[in-house]
This record gives sequence, C-alpha cells and structure tokens, in this order.
Amino acid sequence: MLFDNGSLDATLANAAGDDPALLKELRGAFIESAARHLDLLKRARCDANWEMSAMRLQGLAASFHAAELMALAKEALSGAPGDPVVVRQIETFLEEFSASYS
Repeated sequence: MLFDNGSLDATLANAAGDDPALLKELRGAFIESAARHLDLLKRARCDANWEMSAMRLQGLAASFHAAELMALAKEALSGAPGDPVVVRQIETFLEEFSASYS
C-alpha cells in the first residue's frame, strides 16, 4: 500500500521554510506523536478509549494536512473498536512515511 504524502510534505515544508533541520524536527515530531496515538489506539480496551484515540489521531492528521491518515482515523471511528485491519493500515502508513525520510 503506497500513500501520497503530498499535502503532508507541503505543510511541513511550509512550516519549516528553508531550514532543513527544522523540517527534520517537524517530521520527527509528527511521526512520534502519531505513533503515540497509534499505541493508545492499539491498547484501547473499551469503545470510549478507542474513539478518543482515533479522534486524537484524526486531529493530529488534520493539523498536518495528512489526508490519508485522516481518512484512516475516520475509518477507525466509524468501524468496530479494536479493528485490526485499520490498525495495520495506520501502522503501514506510519512505517512508509518514516521510511521515506530515513
């Protein structure tokens, strides 16, 4: 599964301007925060925790204009709590995004 990170990349580049160190730091912060929200999603043991984790992930994605991640978080919200398919899709998104900047 390959995601288009165009709007996410553009948002990060606009925020960093001509500072490559800041761009790297922003990407790292995004990845770290998204991974933390994913971890909470994976550990959710009730519907309310699942929904809160998915909403936080969706909010993070919206803040960075990460359309693909927003769609996945929305899918998590509309699907069954604990859905392993959407969790794996989010993991894949983060792995691919991280790998593209390693």
